[in-house]
Amino acid sequence: MDENEALELLGHLLPAAPPGEVWWGDDAAVVAVPGEGRQLLLALDTVVAGVDADLTLSRLSDLGWKAMAVNLSDIAAMGGTPAHALVSVAGLGASSLPELYEGLLEASTRYGCPVVGGDLSSGEQLVVSVAVTGWSEGHPVLRSGASPDDIIWVTSPLGAAAAGLRCLRERAAMDCTGAGDGQLSREQEALVSAHARPVPALAEGSVAKNVGATAMIDVSDGLATDLSRLARSSGVGFELAEVPVAPGATLLEALGGGDDYALVFTLPPSVVPAPAFEAVGLRPPMLLGACVADTGRHHLRGAPLEVAGWEHTL
Repeated sequence: MDENEALELLGHLLPAAPPGEVWWGDDAAVVAVPGEGRQLLLALDTVVAGVDADLTLSRLSDLGWKAMAVNLSDIAAMGGTPAHALVSVAGLGASSLPELYEGLLEASTRYGCPVVGGDLSSGEQLVVSVAVTGWSEGHPVLRSGASPDDIIWVTSPLGAAAAGLRCLRERAAMDCTGAGDGQLSREQEALVSAHARPVPALAEGSVAKNVGATAMIDVSDGLATDLSRLARSSGVGFELAEVPVAPGATLLEALGGGDDYALVFTLPPSVVPAPAFEAVGLRPPMLLGACVADTGRHHLRGAPLEVAGWEHTL
């Protein structure tokens, strides 16, 4: 059973959310707070050594950063603000905890999401689970709000993280064979940093929400996969005109590499987002294409786009 099939199975088992809340199928759960003008966001993600991170190529502190950042990215994808985090660690000796928490706490401090508790357990494999709470002033942006003719935007070029992993693997191979000195160029160092320390687009998500984003998702598993998820939730198709590729990355890495944590969002055609982003010192988003009424149409430059990206096999 693949990940999507497993999620569909769980969707039939779990209770339905009450009106005005979202309990399943988006980047974060949305829970109403009595007497408040905002809504509570709940996100949880798990990072498994050997599956989500290769510790022969990355530092333990980088895994800690990533475990926090991927959850903050889910809050960003709702246009929300992070609040607090709980961290659970299994399968790591006590002497290695400081290095893991170095990265966790760097991310939590930078993005204002303190770690307020958690759990430790033994195990045969390192597993780090982070649960994050957040807030949305008014209704958050869901995956399900896009309409035909809405314009599709992305907050940054794609493929850098996948290219960074490729660079690390190539350097490791050269070190093993003695074919080179293992030094990386400045461009390659930037790609490796994108892989090791992904940046949650919290400010961009807030601006996208404020300018009227109709749907939004973060690119965690690859653009082709995640945009297809947004389209399916919204009941639309899409026609992409272009895909911005990060310097040093390939189009295939941009479409299916994943781990970019850029935000893809949709807006009515009358809304131009660049001024709002520039007003707060952010890079303007880049146009990808448009939503269409035909739900079976997933095209790039007029040709069918194959779904490519990361998917767990359970």
